[in-house]
Amino acid sequence: MPEENCTVLTEFILLGFTDRLEVEIPLFGLFLLIYTTTLVGNAGLILLVQLNACLHTPMYYFLSSLSFLDLSCSSAIAPKMLVNLLAQRKTISLIGCATQMFLFAAFADAECLILAAMAYDRYVAVCHPLLYTAAMSRRVCASVVVGAYLSGGLTSLVHTSFTFTLLFCGSNVINHFFCDIPPLLELSCSSTRVNEILLFTLCGFIQTSTFLTIAVSYACILSTILRIRVAGSRHKAFYTCTSHLMAVGLFYGSLLFTYLQPSSSYSLDTDKVISAFYTVVFPMLNPLIYSLRNKEVKDALRRTVER
Repeated sequence: MPEENCTVLTEFILLGFTDRLEVEIPLFGLFLLIYTTTLVGNAGLILLVQLNACLHTPMYYFLSSLSFLDLSCSSAIAPKMLVNLLAQRKTISLIGCATQMFLFAAFADAECLILAAMAYDRYVAVCHPLLYTAAMSRRVCASVVVGAYLSGGLTSLVHTSFTFTLLFCGSNVINHFFCDIPPLLELSCSSTRVNEILLFTLCGFIQTSTFLTIAVSYACILSTILRIRVAGSRHKAFYTCTSHLMAVGLFYGSLLFTYLQPSSSYSLDTDKVISAFYTVVFPMLNPLIYSLRNKEVKDALRRTVER
């Protein structure tokens, strides 16, 4: 469509999950409960790490950063989603849409890098314990976290800038519950080839490279654990890694399915279900996974409550 025939859009309409009121109200209650649990769980875990000196280690420093990212990612999506579940006009402004896309992409990319850093931390702790203090110093950990935030923000800025330079000439109805990149590309009347290449390249690089880092780290960890002769020590070493492995499996499984599948097999309806998992449900599960399966966290919580 010629550019002069395009109408400048000032807002989008988010279809969400359904337009049936009898379904929207139960969904509102469910997602409100999940979001509240996410806020309390992640903020509580951050506070717990700060209040207990025994948790002032690289592993829990990264865990605090992960909780902050989970809380922030969920807060970028859930409030608007909850409002739209009860609203008659499910709209979001152009600036609001761009902001939501930027924040979500930045936090998601940074979370990939933090998960990779956590895997490397476990690798050094298990495979090279004598070098752990030097390799995972406070300065190194802080640099890794800052680098993760900056990298996430930079890649997100690229995606957002290229997406909102496209022309949107037809419908302003987004078949999603938040402003994600793929459904917005579906609405554009200009060529999205560059955007698709950027999406596949940048997301593919970050997700694949961090996933490979995690896989190699745990392959080395497993090899080291299997060489431990004492069964109790072997079990303890493996137990410290299981929580992180669970979190990695849930997070990467949903992200890889959404962003690295061929465009020919892409389904927005399927994507909404998967997206709800990693934007709303997964941030709630992380503090539960790490607290329920971690003796140090449970002991620190008990001492904090007693105080």
